Amino acid sequence: METRIVFHIDFDYFYAQCEETRSPQLKSKPVCVCVFSDRGGDSGAIATANYTARKYGVKSGIPISFAKKRLEERKDAVFLPVDFEFYSEVSEKAMEIMKENADIFEYVGRDEAYLDVTERVEGNFEKANHLAQQIKNAIRDKLKLSCSIGISPNKLISKIASDFQKPDGLTTVSQERVEEFLEPLKIRTIPGIGKKTEKKFLEMNLETIQDLKKIDIFTLNKEFGRKTGAYIYNAVRGKDDEPVKEREASIQYSKITTLKKDSKDYQFLFENMMELCTEVHDVVKKNNRMFKSVGIHFVQSDLSNKSKSKMLRNPTTSIEELQKTAEFLLKEAMENQKMTIRRLGVKVSELSDIEGQRDITSYF
Repeated sequence: METRIVFHIDFDYFYAQCEETRSPQLKSKPVCVCVFSDRGGDSGAIATANYTARKYGVKSGIPISFAKKRLEERKDAVFLPVDFEFYSEVSEKAMEIMKENADIFEYVGRDEAYLDVTERVEGNFEKANHLAQQIKNAIRDKLKLSCSIGISPNKLISKIASDFQKPDGLTTVSQERVEEFLEPLKIRTIPGIGKKTEKKFLEMNLETIQDLKKIDIFTLNKEFGRKTGAYIYNAVRGKDDEPVKEREASIQYSKITTLKKDSKDYQFLFENMMELCTEVHDVVKKNNRMFKSVGIHFVQSDLSNKSKSKMLRNPTTSIEELQKTAEFLLKEAMENQKMTIRRLGVKVSELSDIEGQRDITSYF
C-alpha cells in the first residue's frame, strides 16, 4: 500500500489572533475573546485566549470572572466579545489558500482542516515539508495569521503532530519515525482520550503511549468495549485508515462589509444591505443550495455585536425573498438603534440541496 501524506492544519488561538490582525496593538497584551451571556456583567465564558493570557492560566471554557481574577495584575488585559462573522470571513480566505494546495480538502471547523497531498508531493515527505512551509507563508503574507501543521501518513498522527510545537509549528512524522514520535508522549495526547480514561490508565500505572502498548486488545476491549478498545489499540501504534474526505464548510453563507463610514442612516444601510444580499445570493446559486433562515449582523462603533434572524416558511433560492426578509430585519433592528454601525453583514443558513439537483458526491 502506498504511503499517504496527510496535513492537519490548525490555527493558533484563532479568534484572538483574528482580533490581533485588525488591532495590531493587542499583540503584546493578554487578549481574551468572550462569549458573554444575556445576563449582563461578566457572566459567560472564554472562547479563546492568546498565549500571553494563557501564561496566567486563562484558557477556553473558563468563566470570564475567573479569567479577570487571574489577570488582575495585568492592567492592560483586553476582553472582547466574539465576532463570529468576522472570524468566518477570515477563515474562508485561509481555507481557499489550503484548498488550492490540496488533492483532497476536508473542512473540520473555522480554524482546522485536513489535506491529502499525496499526489502533488509524489509521496515524498521532503516535498511535503516544503509545501507545508509554502502554505504557512501564504497564510502569513495574506492574512497575517500563524498556523501549525502536522504532516504524517494519516489523520490521527497529523492531528497529534500539529499540536506538538504550537504556536506556529511544523512537525513531520514520516512512516519510519511514527514509533519514536508517539512512544514518549502522554496517553492523553491521543485524540478522544479524555480525563476519565487517562485517570483509569494512571491507576493501572500507565503514563505514556509506550506503556499503553503493553496492554493487549482483549484487556482493552474488556475495559472500554470493542469499538473504543480497538481504536486505542490501533491509535497507540499509529494506525488510522480513515481517508481525508472532501468536505466544505456549508453550515451557512455570509458576507460582511466594513462601511465607508460609521452610520445609523437607514437609507445608507439599506443600500449596503441590498448589495450584500446580491453577493450572498450569488454564493447560494453557485453552490446549488436553498436556504430557510436569513440573518443580519451589525458590528457597532464600540465593536459590540447585534444580530437578528428569521426562519422562512419553506426553503427557497429566491433573491426577492432574501432581500425582503433582510429589509424587514433591518427595519426591526433600527427601531431603537442609538449607536452608529461600523460593519454590516447578511447570512443565510439552514441550507439544503436543490431537490433533483443532487450530484452523487453529496451522498459521501
